[in-house]
Amino acid sequence: MESSGNSHKKQKLSNAPESWGMQRATNVTYQAHHVSRNKRGQAVGTRGGFRGCTVWLTGLSGAGKTTVSMALEEHLVCHGIPCYTLDGDNIRQGLNKNLGFSPEDREENIRRIAEVAKLFADAGLVCIASFISPYSRDRLNARKIHEAAGLPFFEVFVDAPLDVCEQRDVKGLYKRARAGEIRGFTGIDSEYEKPEAPELVLKTDSCSVNECIQQLLDLLQERDIVPVDASYEVKELYVPENKLDLAKADAETLPAIEIGKVDMQWVQVLAEGWATPLNGFMREREYLQCLHFDCLLDGGVINMSVPVVLPVSGADKERLDGCTAVALVYGGRRVAILRNPEFYEHRKEERCARQWGTTCKDHPYIKMVMESGDWLVGGDLQVLDRIYWNDGLDAYRLTPTELKQKFKEMNADAVFAFQLRNPVHNGHALLMQDTQRRLIERGYRRPVLLLHPLGGWTKDDDVPLPWRMRQHAAVLEEGVLDPNSTIVAIFPSPMMYAGPTEVQWHCRARMVAGANFYIVGRDPAGMPHPDTGKDLYEPSHGAKVLTMAPGLISLEIVPFKVAAYNKVKKAMDFYDPKNHEDYDFISGTRMRRMAREGQNPPEGFMAPKAWTVLKEYYKSLEKA
Repeated sequence: MESSGNSHKKQKLSNAPESWGMQRATNVTYQAHHVSRNKRGQAVGTRGGFRGCTVWLTGLSGAGKTTVSMALEEHLVCHGIPCYTLDGDNIRQGLNKNLGFSPEDREENIRRIAEVAKLFADAGLVCIASFISPYSRDRLNARKIHEAAGLPFFEVFVDAPLDVCEQRDVKGLYKRARAGEIRGFTGIDSEYEKPEAPELVLKTDSCSVNECIQQLLDLLQERDIVPVDASYEVKELYVPENKLDLAKADAETLPAIEIGKVDMQWVQVLAEGWATPLNGFMREREYLQCLHFDCLLDGGVINMSVPVVLPVSGADKERLDGCTAVALVYGGRRVAILRNPEFYEHRKEERCARQWGTTCKDHPYIKMVMESGDWLVGGDLQVLDRIYWNDGLDAYRLTPTELKQKFKEMNADAVFAFQLRNPVHNGHALLMQDTQRRLIERGYRRPVLLLHPLGGWTKDDDVPLPWRMRQHAAVLEEGVLDPNSTIVAIFPSPMMYAGPTEVQWHCRARMVAGANFYIVGRDPAGMPHPDTGKDLYEPSHGAKVLTMAPGLISLEIVPFKVAAYNKVKKAMDFYDPKNHEDYDFISGTRMRRMAREGQNPPEGFMAPKAWTVLKEYYKSLEKA
């Protein structure tokens, strides 16, 4: 927000609007654009349609205008709506740095801003103007400038009582004004004229930032500026409670398909909404879009890089072809109904070549694909009951909707996610700590870490989920990560080891759950080539692909910094090539060997209790 005072006292100005911004330049002619607003709207942003308007936030210094404006800008941009904030302090460092705080200068300040905002709106952006703008007449003239250009203008009164603003007083300006060091300060010895009929009033003394943003979104949706689907609701596929008995009775009468554990994990992924907006296992059209474009294309570009499919045998296809619905059976229990099933050929070699970039049959997931059915069946999925595995870890299996609620309860203004399938060492922790620090430096007050281990199928030599969860708990117990700003939950997806293709899926699923920052590490979702032992994927490509991947606009990618053990500091540290001799690169293979042999790593490599858990796991293998 801009400062609001100097040595000038307020003077009453003329109310003649025709004198406001009087035209003094001569010999100038307005040049009409060749590009229409509709055409410009098609090119600006990722959502078609002209959305140009100005949202004018007015209120006392400290009312929360800048906080709200920056949060709204971030939300809109993250959902494909082009937007820009004009902030009082920022403008007075450039365009209006030659203006003070006399009534005349304040009038000119707002006139210039209104004209600039009009240009931004005309370009197709949602322009958020965040200014004290204390005089009603100036705000009215700003509105008239937009109305004359046929552009929407929304006056929003950011209403906080003076005592609340004084209590906040981040810059200490109220204290100085009370001491007489600043004269003409709005709300103290200079009047603020409250809006008489604003489009919206935000009570920032009683509403959170997120609640204010929702009120603004409601307004912009009512006025057809923001599409209703911009909030990207999670699509769960569980049968509603009031229809459950009927669905269960129906399932008992239907022909059935027996599914395996990995298929059941995909049922859970779909049921909980991780694969939003899929209505069930992919039909052929969705499968082809996914396989060839890494995206779903119907209804906008939606990143979907891995096929979510259900293989079936030729015998099942012959038996069920023509049925309007089939039941899915797991462990002798009917768990879901697949309605209007569509059968299509499972071209396994082509799928593997496109999804993994290899057809090596010794790749563990490719091996499963090659051994699966020759047909795929898609359809609308109705899941009958919440899926539980009864392994003592179900409390950690939070759905995207539940995670969003958790973030809300923690008052998170940023959520940064870290996906992992391995134990956490202090290098991982360093990256998470550094991300939190940088977010706070950027102005976030309550960034929350989503520590999100993958909980579906993994290859045989990976540390099993129950042991990993024990190890993660030990990391939190020792204070390596802050338990008060960390949520540990389980991501139900199977692991495919498909490198840059799969990492898009990991990232995108966390976006659905409300994360807006995603930490990507070295060689994400990678593994050694089964034949050569070399990296199957170039280790840096996962991070590079994420920064370019379509349909991930509501997430910012936090690139991996190389961390290694600093022998001088006796701690994990970000690698400095100038002091290469100080660093020891402890590979995963070496770490596992030390744990298997009962050795301890160098001090500071991993939290001691967490390392003890790892040693216990490998000791349990010897007993087995």
